[in-house]
Amino acid sequence: MKVTVWNEFRHEKESEEVRSIYPEGIHQQIASFIEGAEVTTATLDEPEHGLTEDVLNQTDVLIWWGHKAHDDVQDAIVDRVHKRVLEGMGLIVLHSGHFSKVFKKLMGTGCDLKWREAGEKERIWTVMPNHPIAEGLGEYFELEEEEMYGEHFDIPAPEELLFVSWFQGGEVFRSGATFRRGNGKIFYFRPGHETYPTYYNENVQRVINNAVKWARPTTNAYPTYGNYQPLEDLDKGEKSDV
Repeated sequence: MKVTVWNEFRHEKESEEVRSIYPEGIHQQIASFIEGAEVTTATLDEPEHGLTEDVLNQTDVLIWWGHKAHDDVQDAIVDRVHKRVLEGMGLIVLHSGHFSKVFKKLMGTGCDLKWREAGEKERIWTVMPNHPIAEGLGEYFELEEEEMYGEHFDIPAPEELLFVSWFQGGEVFRSGATFRRGNGKIFYFRPGHETYPTYYNENVQRVINNAVKWARPTTNAYPTYGNYQPLEDLDKGEKSDV
């Protein structure tokens, strides 16, 4: 299995606070704990954002982290990722990637929400404990400091709701949700603000590793569409004169 971890890699270059937490970039920290896969990384400022046709064609699961530069992602690359998801590539969208062009294109909604950056506690409840992405988790786990995301979250009704977050300020949020588009499987996972060490948390790492395994493509080919030749003989013979 081949996994590509994509990150804007802008905060880490511009902010000493973020760089102190993720000195090699959020993408490198995520790549460091992915298990059972060949892992590569790609960033916004690489040619074609590091997501060339060849890279995407070899990617089984793409992990996406973005925040401050959604508009800098070229529409042609968005279309390229969208096409690969429909063909079967798995997509894991993290934290503020909810506002990425590709996630909004796949959801067909605004994907907006309430937010507050106050370093408050987040309690993440497992509400679908029999799902593979929840494997190895307890009834809940906590992050001592995170950015708040609150409902209403403007997404389509999830096919599966796995996690619900509660925040110290009182809000709740659908923080782990799955979707299917074409042959592809999509998982959105909320935690991961750049100024907190969220991606060092063992439970967060477990969720992402489980999600990678769940989202990997099946061996089924992408369906054919358009004009199609009949499987049976349509010749009904000559018409009778009677």
